Amino acid sequence: MGEPDVSFFGCDGEDDKTSADYYFDSYSHFGIHEEMLKDVVRTKTYQNVIYRNKFLFQNKIVLDVGAGTGILSRFCAKAGAAHVYAVECSHIADMAKQIVETNGLPDGEVGDGVVLPDEASLYLTAIEDAEYKDDKIEFWNNVYGFDMSCIKKQAMMEPLVDTVDQKQIVTNCHILKTMDISKMVPGDASFTAPFKLIAERDDYIHAFVAYFDVSFTKCHKLMGFSTVKLGCYMTVAPNKKNPRDVDIMVKYSLSGRRCVVSRVQFYKMC
Repeated sequence: MGEPDVSFFGCDGEDDKTSADYYFDSYSHFGIHEEMLKDVVRTKTYQNVIYRNKFLFQNKIVLDVGAGTGILSRFCAKAGAAHVYAVECSHIADMAKQIVETNGLPDGEVGDGVVLPDEASLYLTAIEDAEYKDDKIEFWNNVYGFDMSCIKKQAMMEPLVDTVDQKQIVTNCHILKTMDISKMVPGDASFTAPFKLIAERDDYIHAFVAYFDVSFTKCHKLMGFSTVKLGCYMTVAPNKKNPRDVDIMVKYSLSGRRCVVSRVQFYKMC
């Protein structure tokens, strides 16, 4: 048997941008794909899941949604898939087609199955990080002698994506929600979840940290990966104008030795 066909589909948009263009434009640049490919935990986990569970892919039709450079599609092809449909609506699809041709995977014509990964859990904890807060937030108080603190409001509304040293965690971890991805329907991505974090040492709390685990439960051996590096509520919902963005509301109360505070904070995750 020769290599299976891998078909790439692009989406030709109109001149007038829609909300989805925010997503398509950002994923057109190679830099974001470089970052994902260099995320060894993520990429190697997918590779191991596919190569070590070929029974899920051999002679099967595979749909790779949001294929990017097509790395996962090529993993599936190597695992024996009969045909792989790689769907990517940003312009990186042009590069993906070329990569397929360069690596000898032909571009051909393009039932019940499984969704991989099929389970995800979202967690929350809190950390101390005065140095990072000073660098990212308080920085705007004095920029070369000028007060730019008006930008702090914008900075406070944008969640940061970064790694966290385990030593900075000052509370327990609370699970917010577990989702069966294979059974999700429209609307399931919006939810409100109460949580309670308990300080485990005498320290300051500068930020909430959210992280998630994903699982591949259909494998012979359970596999997955984690992004883990106060009476409260968290509400999460796709943005109405751009569903790729996420609107987050955190309502929290804290009663500590040094301060008592009750606050509602809004974030927009782009």
